[in-house]
Amino acid sequence: MMLFQESATDTIVNAAENYYEKFLTLLPRIAMGIFVIVAGILIAQLITNFFRKRILKKAEDPLMARFLTQAVKIIFILIAIMIALDVAGLRGVAAGILTAAGGAAIILGFAFQDIGKNFLAGIILAFNRPFGVNDTIMVDNHFGKVLALNFRYTHIKTTDGRDIYIPNSDVLTKPVENYTSDGFYRVEFVVGIGYEDDIARGKEMIMEILNSNTEIVHDEHHENFVIENELAASTVNLKVFFWIHTVDYRRASRQLRGKIIKEVKEAFIKANFIMPGDITEIKLYGGQQDIPLRLKSDPPDDSLGISN
Repeated sequence: MMLFQESATDTIVNAAENYYEKFLTLLPRIAMGIFVIVAGILIAQLITNFFRKRILKKAEDPLMARFLTQAVKIIFILIAIMIALDVAGLRGVAAGILTAAGGAAIILGFAFQDIGKNFLAGIILAFNRPFGVNDTIMVDNHFGKVLALNFRYTHIKTTDGRDIYIPNSDVLTKPVENYTSDGFYRVEFVVGIGYEDDIARGKEMIMEILNSNTEIVHDEHHENFVIENELAASTVNLKVFFWIHTVDYRRASRQLRGKIIKEVKEAFIKANFIMPGDITEIKLYGGQQDIPLRLKSDPPDDSLGISN
């Protein structure tokens, strides 16, 4: 029994010594492998930074440039890891990792299908998408300016300052409204005039305002016009349509629209257009015969409980 215990102990000690000697033998190669990984990451960062600056200056599509530099960086890091394993004498481990990665990809694909779906959608959008950087878009109910396209999401900035990160799968599968694709957008608003007012004269005055504004688009392909839109309860509603440049969508679609509305209102008042408000109907219920009213200039009637 004692001899068996001594032989088992000797076997364990000898095995530990052998592993230790092998570890000491491999230690320089392992250190070299770690150095290769660190150097590979640093080189990948330097190369991507260099090309990012060069590409972004010359690229017509900054979103594509950023996406490609991210992809190049990841590829360089993966190559550095595989070289490091080979340098460390772990070529078999590298082959095993590649084999296991194939099987793990299938398993992880089911476990993280949303992440994989967004990743693949990001790759597709990098090469084929309906918008570019600084375009103003609407995806689902999210409206804003495109800032970046990443592997998993599209980053947009709303007009009220919120940052929204939309999954790429939603961008790929849902309708995308691009308000700045060709640089033009049509703005509209409604203005009401009285039934006694001259409709033709009102339309002419609005067109004079539109034609005199240099910020509004005036060319043969984009027509600005006014139509009779509705016979409302108290007004004849005119609908105004005009085209704007969308280099700065928020300013053109909001501020310029407000400016035109202000000018139309002031022109109508100056021309003595009535522009009545909505008519309110007052009904009496519960057997009430009348409503006690008086003119503002009349003295107060204490019996009615009404005072100025």
